[in-house]
Amino acid sequence: MDQQAVPGPSHEPHDPGLGSRLNWLRAGVLGANDGIVSTAAIILGFSGATDDRAAVLTAGCVGLLAGAMSMAVGEYVSVSTQRDAEKAALAMERRELAEDPQGELAELAGFYRAKGLDPDLAHRVAEQLSERDALAAHAEMEFGVDPDELTDPYQAAGASFLSFVVGALVPLLAVVLSPAHWMTAVAVAVALAVTGTVSARLGRAPVARAVIRNVLGGVVAMAVTYLLGGLVGTVTG
Repeated sequence: MDQQAVPGPSHEPHDPGLGSRLNWLRAGVLGANDGIVSTAAIILGFSGATDDRAAVLTAGCVGLLAGAMSMAVGEYVSVSTQRDAEKAALAMERRELAEDPQGELAELAGFYRAKGLDPDLAHRVAEQLSERDALAAHAEMEFGVDPDELTDPYQAAGASFLSFVVGALVPLLAVVLSPAHWMTAVAVAVALAVTGTVSARLGRAPVARAVIRNVLGGVVAMAVTYLLGGLVGTVTG
């Protein structure tokens, strides 16, 4: 009697860096979203205060540059601080492994026991991982850090700068192509619907809710700044 073949483990492609790239992509989408909303708010705020298209475009361009630089600098400082903390934690772990390897092995086994492994298995797992790369094993378990993939502040700053610029170009191009305020509002709403959809799919969240929230927030920001710009223009005019 022929034995039924038992299917082996599926050979699905696994990319260990996929999660990191998804985080970068999500950050890029959020940066573009900020560029869309903040630049559109500036443009419509100035549009409410003046009919001078040159002044409106100048304000939009300045807002684009200022916002992109602010995003880049903020991301650089934030990620640099995170990287410094990661490097300090790794340096401390290297020192502890050099000074007390057996104590660190027991500590690592304790982490695995806390995750539900029995003591013997936890000790064997800790031994095998320590033989391969003790620092990586401790860093992942204690700090959630991969010593070979520390965050890069320059990459983060560049990505934030570019994503903000891409988003900010939407309202700027809308103003260049049409003087009608409603055209800018429509272009921004469509762009926000796109970023809302992408961010929801990346986070596996309900798309409709994310789109409505994103578009509504942008519309409110544009309406408020337009009304305030009109008020300022009336007072100073």
